[in-house]
Amino acid sequence: MAAAQPLLLELFTEELPPKALNRLGQAFADGIAAGLQARGLLAEGSATTAFATPRRLAVRLSAVLPQAADTEFSEKLMPVSVGLNAEGQATPALLKKLAAKGLDNVDVASLARESDGKNEQLVYRGIAKGAALAGALQIVLEDTLGKLPIPKVMSYQLADGETTVRFVRPAHGLVALHGQTVIELTALGLQSGRSTHGHRFQSQGPIELPSADAYEDLLQGQGRVIASFAQRRAAIDRQLREQAARLNASLGDETEVASLLDEVCALVEYPAVYVGEFEEEFLAVPQECLILTMRLNQKYFPLFDAATGRLTHRFLIVSNMALANPVNIIEGNQRVVRPRLADARFFFETDKKQKLADRVEQLGTIVYHNKLGTQLERVQRVRALARWVAQAIGADADHADRAALLAKADLVTGMVGEFPELQGVMGAYYAAGDAEPADVVEAIRQQYRIRLDEPVAAGTATAAALFVAERAETLLGIWSIGLVPTGDKDPYGLRRAALGLISAFEQLDAGGRLSADGRGLTLEGLLAQAASTFANAPTAAQIEEVRAFVFERYRNQLAAQFDRAAVDAVIAIAPPLAQVPARVRAVVAFSALPEAAALAAANKRIGNLLKKVEGEPGAIDPALLAEPAEQALARALDTLRPQAESKFAQGDFAGALTVLSQAREPVDAFFADVMVMAEDPAIRANRLALLAGLHRVMNHVADLSRLAA
Repeated sequence: MAAAQPLLLELFTEELPPKALNRLGQAFADGIAAGLQARGLLAEGSATTAFATPRRLAVRLSAVLPQAADTEFSEKLMPVSVGLNAEGQATPALLKKLAAKGLDNVDVASLARESDGKNEQLVYRGIAKGAALAGALQIVLEDTLGKLPIPKVMSYQLADGETTVRFVRPAHGLVALHGQTVIELTALGLQSGRSTHGHRFQSQGPIELPSADAYEDLLQGQGRVIASFAQRRAAIDRQLREQAARLNASLGDETEVASLLDEVCALVEYPAVYVGEFEEEFLAVPQECLILTMRLNQKYFPLFDAATGRLTHRFLIVSNMALANPVNIIEGNQRVVRPRLADARFFFETDKKQKLADRVEQLGTIVYHNKLGTQLERVQRVRALARWVAQAIGADADHADRAALLAKADLVTGMVGEFPELQGVMGAYYAAGDAEPADVVEAIRQQYRIRLDEPVAAGTATAAALFVAERAETLLGIWSIGLVPTGDKDPYGLRRAALGLISAFEQLDAGGRLSADGRGLTLEGLLAQAASTFANAPTAAQIEEVRAFVFERYRNQLAAQFDRAAVDAVIAIAPPLAQVPARVRAVVAFSALPEAAALAAANKRIGNLLKKVEGEPGAIDPALLAEPAEQALARALDTLRPQAESKFAQGDFAGALTVLSQAREPVDAFFADVMVMAEDPAIRANRLALLAGLHRVMNHVADLSRLAA
């Protein structure tokens, strides 16, 4: 068999969509590799290297065979009784089968016989010739191109003016090299060869590739193109950080940096990083506006003071031109960014001329949803609910009302109209300029957070009230008009709203703003109050569905951290939302006790018995406790119940379950020695009452029957 050699495939195109480039490049490489692997054409240990630049998708596989190895195969034809007559000769049915498979010349006597457990079968055994690379690669390439995750397909005509091709962008070149040999392929109207192209401006004509292994070095040296997305990204990252360090600055939020880095990497082939600057007077504009316009519109990397974290008047430009004297590039980018910053300053100064409170009425012209009214109507609902929440958590109700009133007013400002991403941020700046209370300003700024991450304190209680109110209004409102999340579709973010609500309850509890007696804020009370703010109030069934939806989100969230059975045991009784994590941890600890399995099984058995009882079990009559085992269980219950309830009242759920673990022996003895369903109705009812009391105290923390195997 001929030796394996490197294989290179490159598709040269017009500029590919930046946000999809890396994904397209990896999918192209993976598709080619998987297709060749399935056909036995990859040698053992072959490595796959993906390449993706703004104008090409490519892959190199380090060890590809010119021909796959032949393989033995066997194929069942039919039962012997059907294929052969009494004399052992082929029946017409067998001859027809062989002809259909192109096996007319096969000697029937050479067919093997195998038993399938029921019948003896006639089996043909042969050698399948391994696939040739040239033919297989054509199929693999076509299959891979057809399955690429293209965000939007475009149609274009070939040079003949008649043939229409559909692809992500027009393709202009195809390279297919196996070692030094061109593999003849066709795709997208192209014929394969060994010629590719380098940098659009800094490369001199076509580049002839002598072999697959020469690809990267020739492209970078002669073509001024770094073909690897990962290597190009690393080069940009290194230059960005070197320039920032030289200026004693930082790049800011690493998540934002990483996202922008991915995008600019898909825009350049041979990156060079230069420093630009703008007039310091623009820094009087809120820095979020300047940062957004530089990152979003210009793809620049703003620089921040390393000590204070404040935005500076310098930024970094990732250029596709590496020049000894980049002054024209720098000055050109500086000329471009100034009008953008001037627009931001204009919007800011103009918006400040009208108070935020005076804009609220304009929300009446913005439809929130045609079934739920305008943004102004929504504001009124959130106001009422925020005031109620504030009272429930001990916050300033007037401030919560004020925050809810102003929260959406920045939607009608010029700045948010230009930069919708700044909702809430600009409202906070304008509210501060209007001398609104500090906690009101903070509430407006924090309203779009995904979750609360810190215990709610005095300074953040107003923000928490608004946060909770808005998410509850969203959940009930959107749910009530039938827009329930389905599959991966959740256009109104109800899953996110539910998770945000869960985080709020956790942090309110951590801040000591939820009462243990249930008289303060509860999920059930919140949803009922939210429902009352709508003109067409959600039904009781819809309120219950939303409550269950929130608990289901909590179940999924906690199941990633804790044993699923423990989570299910707690969620099953729908306890106060903020107590769920502590109860789950307690159940996990209880599950590790040696008594846990037996008590869980007993709890399940008790539950099943009680389901057969009509009505509520009555009180226990000590005089009817005749058996020693039931007397012992009653004494244990009398002893353990007050201890467990005391622990429970203190929020020591683990302690309450540990106390109950002491009931194992009397419980085991009871079920071993006592017939619960006695013939005497009074004795039977008394024993069920005893079990009902035990069941209630055992399931105070969680439904322990969910732990039973």
